[in-house]
Amino acid sequence: MRPSLLAARNLLKAALLLGGFVASLAALGWWIGGFGLASVFLVVSLLMAGTLHWYGPRVVLTALKARELTLAEAPLLHTTLERLAASAQVLRPRLYVIPDGYPRALSVGRGASDFTIALSEGLVIALPPAELEGVLAHELAHGRHRDVTIQTPVCVLATWVVEASRLGGYLERTLLFVLAPIAASLVHLFLSPKRELAADLAAASTCGSPHGLADALVRLEQAMELVSFEASPATEPLYTVNPFGSDRLAVMFNTHPSIAERVGRLRDLDPDWRERLRAA
Repeated sequence: MRPSLLAARNLLKAALLLGGFVASLAALGWWIGGFGLASVFLVVSLLMAGTLHWYGPRVVLTALKARELTLAEAPLLHTTLERLAASAQVLRPRLYVIPDGYPRALSVGRGASDFTIALSEGLVIALPPAELEGVLAHELAHGRHRDVTIQTPVCVLATWVVEASRLGGYLERTLLFVLAPIAASLVHLFLSPKRELAADLAAASTCGSPHGLADALVRLEQAMELVSFEASPATEPLYTVNPFGSDRLAVMFNTHPSIAERVGRLRDLDPDWRERLRAA
């Protein structure tokens, strides 16, 4: 599917999500207390929808303790991102760093002209240049396709639903069993695994080779067995690969195809790579 069609579809999904959220809360207010309470719920839901759209990226980055990576700190990384963004035909996004050793990357934002890529310190250290380029190109594709426009508010809203279980006190675990499936259903309703495959293909085109990203995916999968990771499972769709492994709660939110499938599709873009490798 063409990037313009992917972008249009994601814009429509974002409108449906925010519009449905506002309408649902207003309807709940009408059911509970008639027109007066519906008006209150409408105002509150509009404020919450505005927060999801305008401040959702900041909420995610703040929760991750990410900070902006300046040009003076990493000139080569900024130069690489500038070159890849030009090749992908998008405005260069802001670049943030997450201060932990788990190798991961994600992108959040409101659209193709306003999004942020965040890389962990562990990712920058662990990946060779070609693999790091593949990951950056993958995240740039999420911006170009406007995946970030729907991913960001969905993940923030799902996280709110999951975290609401903490209000249950002694009943927190019971409440989590009720709220987690609701949050997971919301995630799967709006986010398809196909968006990751489309971003992989776009990244291969941007880099001029599928192998950097393919090698990075394999390396990131191996890292899951070596480094521990803790975060809200509702944030799973934001990452380049699923960092949560087979955790029972996290599996409910998994929107990524298997690494084997993704690597296989990337390698198939260059079917003669094995012969060239043997010749070398």
